[in-house]
Amino acid sequence: MEQTIPTNRAATGLREGPDGLLVSEQNDFDFIVCGAGSSGSVVAARLAEDRQARVLLIEAGGDDEAESVSNPAQWPLNLGTERDWGFIGQPAPELAGRRLPLSMGKGLGGGSSINVMVWARGHKEDWEHFAAESGDERWGYKSVLGYYRRIEDWQGKSDPFRRGTGGPVHVAQPDAPQPIAQALVSAAGMVGIPVYDSPNGEMMESAGGASIAELRINGGKRESVFRSYVTQVMSHPNLTVLTGALVTRLLFDGRTVIGVEALVGGKRRQFRARHETILSLGAVHTPKVLMQSGIGPEDELRAHGISVVQHLPGVGRNHQDHLAFGCTWAYREPQGVGGSGCEATLYWKSDASLSHPDILQCQLEFPVPAPAEAKIATPEHGWTMFAGLAQPKSRGRLRLCGPEANDPIYIEPNSLSEPEDMVAALAGVELCREVGNSEAFTPLVSGEAAPGARDRAGMIDFIRKSAVTYWHQSCTAKMGRDSMSVVDNELKVYGIEGLRIADSSIMPRITTGNTMAPCVVIGERAADLIREQHGLAQTHRVAIR
Repeated sequence: MEQTIPTNRAATGLREGPDGLLVSEQNDFDFIVCGAGSSGSVVAARLAEDRQARVLLIEAGGDDEAESVSNPAQWPLNLGTERDWGFIGQPAPELAGRRLPLSMGKGLGGGSSINVMVWARGHKEDWEHFAAESGDERWGYKSVLGYYRRIEDWQGKSDPFRRGTGGPVHVAQPDAPQPIAQALVSAAGMVGIPVYDSPNGEMMESAGGASIAELRINGGKRESVFRSYVTQVMSHPNLTVLTGALVTRLLFDGRTVIGVEALVGGKRRQFRARHETILSLGAVHTPKVLMQSGIGPEDELRAHGISVVQHLPGVGRNHQDHLAFGCTWAYREPQGVGGSGCEATLYWKSDASLSHPDILQCQLEFPVPAPAEAKIATPEHGWTMFAGLAQPKSRGRLRLCGPEANDPIYIEPNSLSEPEDMVAALAGVELCREVGNSEAFTPLVSGEAAPGARDRAGMIDFIRKSAVTYWHQSCTAKMGRDSMSVVDNELKVYGIEGLRIADSSIMPRITTGNTMAPCVVIGERAADLIREQHGLAQTHRVAIR
């Protein structure tokens, strides 16, 4: 059902419908931003800072008012509900034929309204890779530090070169981390992994380390990216936020995008953009809308009767995600859960010759059941550390199954298809077990529940049958300069005018760690590029030192 979050009724053309909801009568805007997630919320809010720019922010999901959203501890309750797109991957041969659940946020805030709230800024080498692939140093680490200084309202130890204060994004470590989180950091130090005050900053310029996590919890409540950015400009009469509106296709004048079509209350509506349309629908729906609009691999489009506007073979390719394997320990006695249940993290290398971490370990302060295929009993009380692949080499793809908006899209993660990923997975699980069985945990833990000691074949079987993901899907419309690239260094879609992409799909490769923070940077960068091209006023500027 369509619901417009009101700003100013007279200015935005709102009227009250028979059900009491506000309905937008306006169809023409300067900018249309599709998707109110961790990138789209930033783009829309920054553009709306110019009171002369008429901005429409379209979101397929609903509001963010539920207790399961605002309460950090209740995030698992959103999985599988109307706040989750609930994607399912195609059967993966290297995962014993299993289909991975691929949750993705649906509603205001997108993933930032249902995630674990970890603020992970990406490794220095990630951003240097972005710069190299795009041919633009403004995507490099020095520039990105400027963005983070603009973005953050960092509550920790002062680090003026790397950290920002006074920005829209509240970032803090827990005041009193649970003993199990403190034990993880201590255990990492015991096995020779450097311990840092913060998981961002210096740690993400190095070989890795362990630290208490940084979270997006403010006053005991979740602070989504939508709440950080859009609610600050909701009073602006030039901003319209429309929920319950599923973007179905782009509208063209030749090769210029002039707006979008959306399903609103079961009816098709068209909205026009005088200047630009920005797709921030995430790594699944952004390539789906592109392909169903005629932008993508021409053979696939024609197979579904879709007229080709622009042949771009990279649309839907290069799919990446962080795969993880749950290692669990039983508590001697029940322990508390702090914040979102994730208060400590660890990054390390599976091979000393690597230039940056390729292992991501994320601790949850409660026992997470393994997939049924793993046949592993879950202790009533315990904790789980996910041994994750921070830099997977396997690449998946997305394929259409039909030309209509309601036709599901096939997601082929292709997990563990590259042998290097199994090597890294084995190293990650063994590191997990070494850390988790350290004496630092002895006062709290009675024993290892999974995977336990196994020979190599047994451990490979555990990895294949227990693998899940961190739900960090990305890279399906990558930025770059080769034949498989979809957007250029300014996030403009090749061969198309009036269209940019700003979300995790533009990543050339997945960033090290949770992807929310890099998506905020992508949103800020997109907004700067748009404002610069169209001469819009801006409140904030990047400080690059």
